[in-house]
Amino acid sequence: MSEPVLVLHQLTAGYEEAAVIRDIDLTVGEGEVVALLGANGAGKTTTLRTISGIVKPMSGRVEFGSVDLEGTSISRRARMGIAHVPENRGVFFGLTVAEHFRLGSRGERLDAEAAYRYFPALAELKDRRCGLLSGGEQQMLAVGRALARHPRLLLLDELSLGLAPLVVEGLLPVVREYAVDSGCGVLLVEQHVQLALEIADRGCVLSHGEVVMHDKAEVLRRDRELLMASYFGERASA
Repeated sequence: MSEPVLVLHQLTAGYEEAAVIRDIDLTVGEGEVVALLGANGAGKTTTLRTISGIVKPMSGRVEFGSVDLEGTSISRRARMGIAHVPENRGVFFGLTVAEHFRLGSRGERLDAEAAYRYFPALAELKDRRCGLLSGGEQQMLAVGRALARHPRLLLLDELSLGLAPLVVEGLLPVVREYAVDSGCGVLLVEQHVQLALEIADRGCVLSHGEVVMHDKAEVLRRDRELLMASYFGERASA
């Protein structure tokens, strides 16, 4: 097994003292894609936000490599190599594609060519304003900006939100390719369960803030009935 890039140990987190996720144990290894699945409200987005520092843990630990991230700021986590693509994509409608790759934190240089290598269509759209791009093109840009940072850990929240399945089928394999090429660990939140499990190494299903299934992706793909029962928060009978 590859060395862990991310380790969540008994992680509990939420908002205004109300826990959304409870006692989560999860690892993501180098070059590994882990799909985080579950119904709306299961705690998937909260998990990603806690890893990137937007939400503070109530208890438990987030470890990046061998470093406990307690007290580490959002910007520091980004500089350490954690890239987070949120649900809303985090792009700026008034800027061109090329201008997005000139935006970075102080002293940071984004590798635009890396993004263009994985998403050649972006190179043809360099001078187009983001607001004129299709939803799929905007999502390519959001992911491309993350790849341009050469992250060690990539957090992807609902790449497929508002997109046609055909577009998603083009995006997800690129994520897998990047993980294999770079050794970057990927934690992927995705509503298209089968598409996510086709490119993932393992899958983890959350229900009501708790892990209810965790197995190799190929096992979860075969056991569709059990997967869907857990996905909708129903306990399978023994």
